[in-house]
Amino acid sequence: MRIAVLADIHGNLRALEAVKADLRAQAPDLVVNLGDHLSGPLQARATADAIMAEAWVNIRGNHDRRLVHQPPDEMRASDRAAHEQIDDGHRGWLRELPATREIEDGILMCHGTPSSDTAYLLENVNSNGRYIASAAEICTRIGDIRPALLLCGHTHIPRAISVDQTLIVNPGSVGLQAYDDDEPVRHYMEVGSPHARYALLDRNGSGWRVSFIAVEYNWNAASREAVAGNRPDWGCALATGYALRS
Repeated sequence: MRIAVLADIHGNLRALEAVKADLRAQAPDLVVNLGDHLSGPLQARATADAIMAEAWVNIRGNHDRRLVHQPPDEMRASDRAAHEQIDDGHRGWLRELPATREIEDGILMCHGTPSSDTAYLLENVNSNGRYIASAAEICTRIGDIRPALLLCGHTHIPRAISVDQTLIVNPGSVGLQAYDDDEPVRHYMEVGSPHARYALLDRNGSGWRVSFIAVEYNWNAASREAVAGNRPDWGCALATGYALRS
């Protein structure tokens, strides 16, 4: 069985189309998509249409939740930009997406952790910086369940970590390779290159083989579009894979 794992597209249609073209050559049996589909200053509406046209298994992320449950005047800039593009049909689709999903026995999808779409599963952030969480911390965040394979997104950082007989895979982000956040403290999540990211998982007799894929696309055009939309932070992240330092 071959599973393609996508996450955090963030309205970047150029990156999504490049990943879809690469998927045609990889011929996965199943494509799963871990949320945060549209939020950002790029092409939210066209991205929604492109995802909705595919027979993928989708869940929602924290930004998808905010797009349907938060009043527009309370939205931050990325969510508000997407909100202004999408219509009630897109919002209805987002509203129906589950927070988590088991795609077969022993394989669980979530966005952040199984119980939170805003918590980091594999990373810690504090005043000392960002670092990988301990196995004990990860087990606590997973909770009482112990799937053989847990697929998560949210941090935009590709990782594969095994704890307590659970393989956890974050495919990285299709559409945004760096960002900064103030919660719980100021920190930067960066991949260091602008390539669109996803993961391929192949199951064989001994378990899963994980391949992280980096795909070229016209990130300079995406960067220019973000800058034209008054988002220099996105412009930097899209062109370089590093967050803009103020």
